[in-house]
Amino acid sequence: MKLSSKLFISVAVSGLLLAGCTSKVATKEQYSGFLPNYNNLQETTSPGGQKVLRWVAPGFDPHAYDAVVFNKLELYPAPKPNERVSQETLQELQAFTSAGTKNKNVLAQKYRVVNSLEAVPAGSRALVMHAAITGVSAANEGMRWYEVVPIAAAVGATQVATGHRTQDTELFIEADFVDAATGAPVVKVVRKVFGESLRNSSQPVTANDFKAAITGLTNDLQAFIK
Repeated sequence: MKLSSKLFISVAVSGLLLAGCTSKVATKEQYSGFLPNYNNLQETTSPGGQKVLRWVAPGFDPHAYDAVVFNKLELYPAPKPNERVSQETLQELQAFTSAGTKNKNVLAQKYRVVNSLEAVPAGSRALVMHAAITGVSAANEGMRWYEVVPIAAAVGATQVATGHRTQDTELFIEADFVDAATGAPVVKVVRKVFGESLRNSSQPVTANDFKAAITGLTNDLQAFIK
């Protein structure tokens, strides 16, 4: 085979493999239905450098509010634990990212955080935060550039088939902020959070796999509302 033909095949294979790499943001097929709508979401970069889908209402000013109604993250839809993601893991993730954890403490640095609209102090201008964990999964990592060589690609495919390929852990979070007085949404976010890599498809997913990533998430929230 001529060199030019080999080069063409290598480029073609590279394109196919790289096209299959793990998406850094949630796809439309991964939207849970938790948000009232997903209109106008745009891919942007968080303060921490992570890709996120977000919409912010024109003119929205986080400094115009002094209270936030927020209880805890929901698990939506109703969780279905399995052999890889246990009920305990889901509950630990919910606890770590909701009431009494860093996310709520971040909000409390700027706003008075209450559990219901009835608890909003008179005269306050409040936001209502709805947030949910909408998925926890592990997916095969996308092919890396050094696996583009046809022999290495074949080995990679074999590892996928036999369950030995390294996997990305993924946590999906959807949230919105609504103006309590008008009921109008002011911020919508769909975030795909990557945790620690797993050795293979048999290794269980745990809450510890996401602790560092969730810390980054809370730091992004803090930077956004400053």
